[in-house]
Amino acid sequence: MQSVKNTPVIKDLVLIGGGHSHVAVLKKFGMKPLAGLQITLITRDVHTPYSGMLPGYIAGHYSYDESHIDLRPLAKFCGARLIHAPATYIQLEDKNVICGDRPPIRYDVLSINTGSTPSHIEVPGSKEHALAVKPINEFLQGWEELMQQVLSRKGDFKVVVVGAGAGGVEVALATQFHLHNLLRENSCTNDNLQFDLITGTGPILATHNNSIQKRFRRVLAEREIKIHKGSKAKRVNANAIELDDGQILQADAIIWATHASAPGWYKESGLAVDDRGFVAVNDSLQSISHVDVFAAGDIASVVDYPRPKSGVFAVRQGPPLYKNIRRALTNKPLKKHVPQISFLSLISTGDKCAIGSRGIFTFEGAWIWKLKDYIDREFMRKYQQLPEMDEEPEPLHSELANKDTLKEISAIAMRCGGCGAKVGSNVLSRVVNKLTTIKREDVVLGLDAPDDAAVLQVPEGKVQVQSVDYFRSFIDDPYVFGQIAANHSLGDVFAMGAEAQAAMAIATVPYGKEQMVEQQLQQMMQGALQVLNQHNAALVGGHSSEGAELSFGLSVTGIVEKEKLLAKSGMQDGDTIILTKPIGTGTLFAADMRGKAKGRWVSKAIDSMIQSNHAAAQCLYKYDVHACTDVTGFGVLGHLVEMLRVGGVDIHIDINSLPILKGAMESMQLGIFSSLQPSNVRLRRAIKNQEDAVKHSYYPLLFDPQTAGGLLASLPKQYEQACITELQSLGYSEACSIGYVEQEGATVESIYINLD
Repeated sequence: MQSVKNTPVIKDLVLIGGGHSHVAVLKKFGMKPLAGLQITLITRDVHTPYSGMLPGYIAGHYSYDESHIDLRPLAKFCGARLIHAPATYIQLEDKNVICGDRPPIRYDVLSINTGSTPSHIEVPGSKEHALAVKPINEFLQGWEELMQQVLSRKGDFKVVVVGAGAGGVEVALATQFHLHNLLRENSCTNDNLQFDLITGTGPILATHNNSIQKRFRRVLAEREIKIHKGSKAKRVNANAIELDDGQILQADAIIWATHASAPGWYKESGLAVDDRGFVAVNDSLQSISHVDVFAAGDIASVVDYPRPKSGVFAVRQGPPLYKNIRRALTNKPLKKHVPQISFLSLISTGDKCAIGSRGIFTFEGAWIWKLKDYIDREFMRKYQQLPEMDEEPEPLHSELANKDTLKEISAIAMRCGGCGAKVGSNVLSRVVNKLTTIKREDVVLGLDAPDDAAVLQVPEGKVQVQSVDYFRSFIDDPYVFGQIAANHSLGDVFAMGAEAQAAMAIATVPYGKEQMVEQQLQQMMQGALQVLNQHNAALVGGHSSEGAELSFGLSVTGIVEKEKLLAKSGMQDGDTIILTKPIGTGTLFAADMRGKAKGRWVSKAIDSMIQSNHAAAQCLYKYDVHACTDVTGFGVLGHLVEMLRVGGVDIHIDINSLPILKGAMESMQLGIFSSLQPSNVRLRRAIKNQEDAVKHSYYPLLFDPQTAGGLLASLPKQYEQACITELQSLGYSEACSIGYVEQEGATVESIYINLD
């Protein structure tokens, strides 16, 4: 995909949601890329569950990874930016997608595949007291809690499932099957576990034929799941459901699996929707109100060909959606997609059996489950085993762009160096005007002044602390990259006990059309500014230029009373050594570059990197900290060596106590390391017992370079537990002691790795 990255961006394709249709679009663009096309995937979840395997996952037949598509390596495969945030609004006239407080994300073509949610509107209390099947990620969190409730129950426990479509019936049977097994495994009886199913006004499986309904009535009766037919839920309370026929059903847990509904913000944005709020599209899957917007899956309503909300249609819509998006991008006429009327329906019964139908024919048994299992696994394999691709990308032809755009693209190819490489003044002015930096009395001249340099005042009795950091982007979300870079840059100041005063930004933005450069610069600057403003640091200026890769950094100024200045030196005999954040970002993002890191690993690592060190530094200071530094490029061992050289002491590290990010060990076991790792490993000579230490599985992590890592500090042993407890209460959940300091008299300063 390198040739795609080096091509100036001409058009933006934005995909909202990682549903079944969009995973096909992503893979197909990866198989046949378009040079000059920037793809952005906006998704609330980085692992998208496959609806066909969800009942099997609930029943315990599949693992999490077997039943979920990891969107991060899929996005890497097609060169897409992954924005891990929920979309909340579309500015259709300006062609922008709004995702919370971050800057808008611009599109030329937009596609929506977000799925649906169960309808809560007409039943008071259902949202507060029931566990909805969708969004699925929230259901799975609640499912874990439900299992614990059942295990800790005393006496009867009743589960009521509201909704008797295919989803509701499958969830009821899968839930019962898993809970029965769970109770048996824990030597508990399941005699007191009861299940009820509320169908509403219609029969169970209302959209299926009579034979299917009859078979499932038999299965539900055999499983002793009581059906409440012809009654709708009227109100939901904490432990009961009121039905419209006057019945009140006691319930210890309520699962909500009613008919699908759509979020209200599509209609609020101005898109044409049907009478239930779903995006109205024509037979090309194109919005009937906005030609640059497409939609597929449950969230879409094909006006001329209405179909039930089912995963089978979302899967089938993937290829035609991809073709029509590609045709729209290259100014070609769209093609119709007519969804099938008759299709193979396979509904599981929870116990590795299933009932199937095709038209008027029905069949059931273990062999149907095996067929379903084969089909589902084959579908997942396409997105879990991605091929190595080096196909030359198809260029975006000249019919894509107007004459002005073509002139701009031609100019991009002949960029100047020196000051000619600066971002244009119009772009820079627009971005700066959108930034709202905090005001400080000690900033004499700052961002709002026309001068070429900032002027800062040093308060009486204080000294200035200065640091600078700058690196190229290792993630594809410029807003989050800005946040991480700002936290990384502020870390040096906080580690010295100082408060941030001001910062100057250094930004390099890839060549591209003016609006593309502006959008990327604004995203990155807003991310950094969010962090700076949080810490009362004024952005007072900076420098921007165009280059081959997105890069960013900050020159930060801090202030501190001279006598309170904290340095790396100062370790004392008997000190405990505390690390405030887990390590492993180097290997994880090296794996991410190769598409080998799971999305949830990377998300957790990003959460760690955007966590500020400020509160941790203040906490450490309260406990008479003697020495402190932030853990960055040299890794834990490299920074300990720095502290050792100026401290005149020996350090003992308990390697088993190192806090490690999830996935870091798996990445290292694959032989994936940061490019800086070999340089860091040269510091191993500081380890006194290296021959034994090298055999430990955690050993390579000592040299793993960190970005926006935690603080490494030494303080009196007597404060160890109190300090760690407070750090954890402040949100540094993995803060811990990793060793201690010992003064060995005349011996050469060394690091000992305790292996027990």
